[in-house]
Amino acid sequence: MLQYQDVLLRAEARPRRAGQPFLLDPLGAPDLRVDSWFDSDDIRDLGRKTWRKYAYSLAVWLNFLWAYGRPWDDVEPTAVEAFKTWRMLDGRNPRLVESGTYSDNLTNIRLFYLWAADEFQIPNPIRTRPGRGKRRDGTRSEKPVTDPKATRDRDVKWFDPAGYERYRDCGLLGLTLEGDEDPSWRGRNGQRNAAFADCLYNSGLRLEEGGSLLLVELPPDDPSRGFYTCHLAEQTAKGSVARKYWMSRKGLVPVLNYCEGERATAVRRAQAAGRYERMAGTRLLTRTLSGRRVRLVGQDGRVEEVPLDSLTPEARRLLLRETSQGLEPVALWLNEDGMPRDPHGWQHVFTQANQRLRDGLGLEGFAGAAHMLRHSFALRWFSVGRLLFDRKFAHLDGEELRDLRYEFGSTWDLVRLLLGHADQRTTKEIYLEPFEALELELLLMHADSSGIADLMAAVYSADRRVLGDPVATR
Repeated sequence: MLQYQDVLLRAEARPRRAGQPFLLDPLGAPDLRVDSWFDSDDIRDLGRKTWRKYAYSLAVWLNFLWAYGRPWDDVEPTAVEAFKTWRMLDGRNPRLVESGTYSDNLTNIRLFYLWAADEFQIPNPIRTRPGRGKRRDGTRSEKPVTDPKATRDRDVKWFDPAGYERYRDCGLLGLTLEGDEDPSWRGRNGQRNAAFADCLYNSGLRLEEGGSLLLVELPPDDPSRGFYTCHLAEQTAKGSVARKYWMSRKGLVPVLNYCEGERATAVRRAQAAGRYERMAGTRLLTRTLSGRRVRLVGQDGRVEEVPLDSLTPEARRLLLRETSQGLEPVALWLNEDGMPRDPHGWQHVFTQANQRLRDGLGLEGFAGAAHMLRHSFALRWFSVGRLLFDRKFAHLDGEELRDLRYEFGSTWDLVRLLLGHADQRTTKEIYLEPFEALELELLLMHADSSGIADLMAAVYSADRRVLGDPVATR
């Protein structure tokens, strides 16, 4: 009884945050030591998305150990090898994963054991070896011994511009390979889904970042402009670091058209059904103030002025505003019933598009995902930057160009800035590493005779990881 009283006192002194994970074993019992990790100073203040990622990795590992017959606090390194085999190779596992997923799992599990070693003196079963890079503090990085080699190189893929358009038109909009309406297509929300893909592909935003945008954060259309400088809110950005991002007009116009089309229809449907009045915990946005602040009125009548940066994705989905037709959400992306869309629901959209391309149109191996659009955005701007770089130094002879081959500071900094990376190494090693050593002469050969789309098709056509238009190459 004293033990339980101690738990209650601790909970009262340090209340759990909304959405904070906890795990139960297969018999329904908690392990207080495991669950205390989510209450530790190490990860207590992280976002819900990170919590979910850590909790899932740890749950997969603990379930494996339960079946393996080993307690989590006394694990031999051989169990880690067995875990790798089970996750990636064992034919008895109906849900094998790619190397990138396993690597992420292992990284998260290692973080748990590093904390447990300090907290409970539990040995860490995940052995490491020196990595290639260095940490921000200058010390040598480490990688788990069982981490797959060249994980990112094998898993990352890109679209070139023609490949992306084919994916969007046929997979998300349901057109035929000839570009006509397909009477057999039974998909819904094509305008919304294509607009969301255009948004990510033309801004480089991550899924949750783009999926948490508000109507009041969209710039107005200006036909004289090609790009818009936008602000990504702190609580929706990865790492909770607010930053600028740039949206091309090609990405903005489909989003604005969606607002006037499918979104407006979904809102009217929800208004007629009275759905917004029945939403719990909503706040009414009554005024947009200077300095990216808004005035909100709660259901209890309480008025507050808050920065947009402070609104989490969950809080954003509970914002409403009053229009001449009635209440409507301030969240940009809505489900078909007019209710704000959870960003994680987008994964299903891409899964359905991939299935249509494979089974309905016979495009085997031609598939996409939300994060692949971010990678493709990076590759496109890398190509633009290289083209500009080559034109700038076109007066140099071949030997001088070779001396400059690895001096791409301006190009890499351009892509790093567009993606919002703090470290240029992340941009190089994860997003564009396979293209770091492209020959300058190859780009120069096409620079004067091709547009950027044709240039990319010519330069990257030999790399199977860059998906071009499979129909045009038939």
